[in-house]
Amino acid sequence: MAEIDFLIRNARLAGNETPVDIGFAGSRIATVAGGITCDAPSFDAGGRLATPGLTETHIHLDKAGIIGRCALCEGTLAEAVRETTKAKAAFTEEDVYARAAKVVEQAIAHGTTVMRSFVEIDPRAGFRSFEAIKAIRRDYADAIEIIICAFAQEGLTNDPGTEEMLAEALAAGADQVGGCPYTDADPATHVKKIFDLAERFGVNVDFHVDFDLKPEGSNLGVIIAETKRRGYQGRVSVGHVTKLSALAPEACAAAFAELAKNGIALTVLPATDLYLNGREFTHLVPRGVTPGHRLIAAGGIATLSTNNVLNPFTPFGDASLMRVANLYANIAQLGTADDLAAVYDMISGQAERLLGRAPSEVAAGSPATTVLFDAETPAAAVATIAPALCGWRNGRRTFERPRPRLFCTPEGR
Repeated sequence: MAEIDFLIRNARLAGNETPVDIGFAGSRIATVAGGITCDAPSFDAGGRLATPGLTETHIHLDKAGIIGRCALCEGTLAEAVRETTKAKAAFTEEDVYARAAKVVEQAIAHGTTVMRSFVEIDPRAGFRSFEAIKAIRRDYADAIEIIICAFAQEGLTNDPGTEEMLAEALAAGADQVGGCPYTDADPATHVKKIFDLAERFGVNVDFHVDFDLKPEGSNLGVIIAETKRRGYQGRVSVGHVTKLSALAPEACAAAFAELAKNGIALTVLPATDLYLNGREFTHLVPRGVTPGHRLIAAGGIATLSTNNVLNPFTPFGDASLMRVANLYANIAQLGTADDLAAVYDMISGQAERLLGRAPSEVAAGSPATTVLFDAETPAAAVATIAPALCGWRNGRRTFERPRPRLFCTPEGR
């Protein structure tokens, strides 16, 4: 065993009732065992939950924090796209960097260790946002891994120059490519062209798709067909897909079976989907949030994510995935310990699977990336929106949020 140079004492792992010690040796975990004796510096976890951290699969860092620059009158998706289009024409690299940095720092302090961010690249945004988020990826690399998905928010066939700009971004450091068929005049061609770029550069692909509550007019069919035709199973994800929430149970189950069969993962965005959908209803307003946990039950992959922070798509938020998980559990009416543990998996293990990775573990030989949450189990963490207390990435401490000290406790306690 390598010599231990740092120790987290008295930490609780998921599924274990007895606390353990976690020994770091450089950037790796050397050992996980009870009662380790050594003279290395240590941190007492106090019996709190130790995890590899959370994974954010769908966030837009480039357009975070612009709510003060936009008019909110309708609260609709069309308005959100329209107002963001106006605002982003004035974005500068410095502006995007400053706003994105605030959100990234919040995410780190909430226990997120991996994040996939979409970055809009088109004739209005140019490459300004892309350059800013590349700088964020570099500057915060010690604390969080950021994956950049070059994204066509406003269409492709109807937006000359965007396709060529996406290719340029992929050649210049973007990790993935993403499309948005519902904003394109020709959704099917949009999907095919985005897949063409993905194949050309050998990257994974994501689509923001079916973002309404009308059962008809789905673009999932063409995405499934192109995934099969190109052998891209396991490399495709879709976000929102709120149409599925409007389907009868049998039709929804059939759609989930097709997604699972073809290796297409789903990200549910509860805050945005709940905020924007259903405004045409005057009473008995539908939730408009697709039940991703049912896709997992069907053998597929489903995750939960933030999407937007303080902009017309979501005029609130703090990049807390635990808060998003708790919100989803409420919407989906999931309350048992097993249910809540499954919801936690949607911001951890399932999220890593969406990115094509095996779920991380706090185990000997793994990276020394560990986050402590103020709970004893993953289910309790979701139920209580447990705050992250302290975190390390590759053996380096990245943040600390001490538990509050109360000065009003009764005598004898």
